[in-house]
Amino acid sequence: MKIEIDKKNFELMLEYEQIKKRIRLLAIQLNVDFENRIPVFIGVLNGSFIFLADLIKEIHISCEVSFVKVSSYEGDKSSGKIKKEIGLQMPLKNRDVIIVEDIVDSGKTLEYLLEMIKKENPASVHVCTLLFKPDSLKVKIDEINYIGFEIADEFVVGYGLDYNGLGRNLRDIYKAV
Repeated sequence: MKIEIDKKNFELMLEYEQIKKRIRLLAIQLNVDFENRIPVFIGVLNGSFIFLADLIKEIHISCEVSFVKVSSYEGDKSSGKIKKEIGLQMPLKNRDVIIVEDIVDSGKTLEYLLEMIKKENPASVHVCTLLFKPDSLKVKIDEINYIGFEIADEFVVGYGLDYNGLGRNLRDIYKAV
């Protein structure tokens, strides 16, 4: 199946059913790893909101949710400059923190977030990302512990990810053609 968003063509990459199954498996692992703890899930807006909503429905341990908003994308490329739009909304000292990302590609935004969060002296910091582009990673990040799907260095849209603000509402994930 092919679609067009803002004059750019995309083809189906991951169907919603595949995404849901993988999220269930990630949640099972998180439930086990954080049993008897109360982690804080920090969603990175805007892209992670759908992923975090579906993930949190599968989390059966006590937890809290918060959000941060940073941006680096302009169109379909990262600008390399990170802009904080919404900062941390709660103290994280001695807390187990799970950063929830829609996608990790260069790792620059995540590196920025990790630096910001570690200044709060959390007990632990982990990253849970729906999509991971290992070939695009420019910085070493040891905290990426939970990965939904590893994908090639392709531009993707849908399930929270956008192209020029459009396409976040698509249930499936599409790659540019």
